[in-house]
Amino acid sequence: PAMEKARTDTFLITGGCGYFGYRLACSLREKGAKIILFDTIPPNQEVPEDVVFVQGDVREYAHVERAVAGVDCVFHIASYGMSGREQLNRHLIEAVNVQGTQNVLKACVEHGVSRLVYTSTFNVVFGGQEIVNGDESLPYLPLHLHPDHYSRTKSMAEMAVLKANGTALHDGSGVLRSCALRPAGIYGPGEQRHLPRIVGYIEKGIFRFVYGDASSLVEFVHVDNLVSAHVLAAEALTAEQQHRSAGQPYFISDGRPVNNFEFFRPLVEGLGYPFPKVRLPVSLIYFFAFLTEMIHHLIGPFYNFQPLLTRTEVYKTGVTHYFSMAKAKTELGYEPQEFNLDEVVQWFRSRGHGKKSHRSYLSRLILDILCVAAFVAVALSFLPLVGG
Repeated sequence: PAMEKARTDTFLITGGCGYFGYRLACSLREKGAKIILFDTIPPNQEVPEDVVFVQGDVREYAHVERAVAGVDCVFHIASYGMSGREQLNRHLIEAVNVQGTQNVLKACVEHGVSRLVYTSTFNVVFGGQEIVNGDESLPYLPLHLHPDHYSRTKSMAEMAVLKANGTALHDGSGVLRSCALRPAGIYGPGEQRHLPRIVGYIEKGIFRFVYGDASSLVEFVHVDNLVSAHVLAAEALTAEQQHRSAGQPYFISDGRPVNNFEFFRPLVEGLGYPFPKVRLPVSLIYFFAFLTEMIHHLIGPFYNFQPLLTRTEVYKTGVTHYFSMAKAKTELGYEPQEFNLDEVVQWFRSRGHGKKSHRSYLSRLILDILCVAAFVAVALSFLPLVGG
């Protein structure tokens, strides 16, 4: 009966024109559901004619209210400030992640939407400390300890979503059931946020070193595994499934902890580049990221450059943190499929990426010397601090 019900369900996906939101929409549509994509900009892919696009901003309550009318379930994916220079725009991060989520919750309650699945993040419990096979009993990281505003606001939003579980709907039809999924870093062919940046670094010759302990482990989640987790979580909020997921958070990953840099080795080598042999300590890279953020803070208003790395990104890539999938498997029936980076490599190759060895030996040598000199300079400026 649960599947019968899903066929006529109407789903609203906030941030639905992003990489993940669009993949989720396509999967639900194949199951016969009606889909409304809600986003600030239209999708860059061709949208099937039975999928509705509503242009709007989660920061504007009137926009959200217009979009949720007649919806059975909301997937609230829209967020801002996950990586790069976006991480440094505190005002916008707060407006989208916190105020936007409050708007979605309020609209659901006022318009009788009984199910809400919120896309959260590992970062609600992680702030640079080592976590080995953690589970959902871990406490939230205290808000003041978050190294970046994105993680802090995602944490605040997740708390609000789970707290809203059980709120009476204004039309008297029942209560709101909500749950939160906490994904690892997302990858897959066509991913637009992290992978192109990494490929850009590889192609510019900046990817000359790795950092952190070779034994450090992190996690990733393939977009299709994340889609399946969201579909299962929405089903587990229904009466047919005893509202099993209501009020619950779930960690979601491929369930295969891996060293961050080893994970990307097939991408580096698949595009024809040598994998770096130099390994630097996390503390040095963290300090470098800290300096970059300071510089961005000073000159960002005039020149909004893309930082090489932010402090949060150093933690997320260089410090062990991975989680058990036991709760998601038991309560949602989540079964991650196995994927690798082959299709990602093919995707970049089909778009003309890959090693073109026209750069002269001399220019590579000069770049190497400059890279080493820059790091020596940073390391030397680090010494008085350590000594003091």
